[in-house]
Amino acid sequence: MENMDWGALGFDYRKTDANVRYYYTDGKWSEMEITGDEYIKIHMSASCLHYGIELFEGLKAFRGVDGKVRLFRVEENAKRLQSSAERLCLPVPTIEMIVKACVEVVKRNEKYIPPYGTGASLYLRPVMFGTTAGLGVKPAKDALLIVYCSPVGAYFKDGIKPISVAIDREQDRAAPRGTGDVKVGGNYASSLLSGENGHKLGYSNIMYLDAAEHKYIEECGACNFFGIKEGKYITPKSSS
Repeated sequence: MENMDWGALGFDYRKTDANVRYYYTDGKWSEMEITGDEYIKIHMSASCLHYGIELFEGLKAFRGVDGKVRLFRVEENAKRLQSSAERLCLPVPTIEMIVKACVEVVKRNEKYIPPYGTGASLYLRPVMFGTTAGLGVKPAKDALLIVYCSPVGAYFKDGIKPISVAIDREQDRAAPRGTGDVKVGGNYASSLLSGENGHKLGYSNIMYLDAAEHKYIEECGACNFFGIKEGKYITPKSSS
């Protein structure tokens, strides 16, 4: 990695050495599997492919000024993964499983962790699929949990700078009391059209209003929304 231009990294996937996997079959989780394979073999009728029974998380590992590597709030990401799994009626992995997988992935890919001061980090992506083959709409009895990683730069191509945001008054990102408060793939698919329309108009991101009354700020498309009011940081609390 000596020739890597860490400062030029964008937010995209780059191959690393190892990822870890857990399989859920016959009512129990397997032991953690470590592999260098970037692909998965899945049945064409797997429930994740047809009915959106899929979820993911995103967190980062950083190298500090002291050279140590730290994961940011990995337990909190694990709790959110659990809530997403419960919402999709998937088997729920333990906090210990998720944390252990994240730590293992970081250790086995340590050479890909960008140096301090480059503005880059090692992004971890836990992702979980319902893998039961079938045709009916019903909870998956089988699942695959993977944690992999990639070195990344800033999410926005211009880095940590102010961006232009457009308010979308035509499309709602998520319905009230729907799946908007859990991190599942369908939420992101529904945001693509408004995001593309915003990009064509020269905006970096979309700001969504609440779906019930369309007058309250709810969130941005690729990130949360924080405001400053009376000297305090605030962010909307919403069931969607």
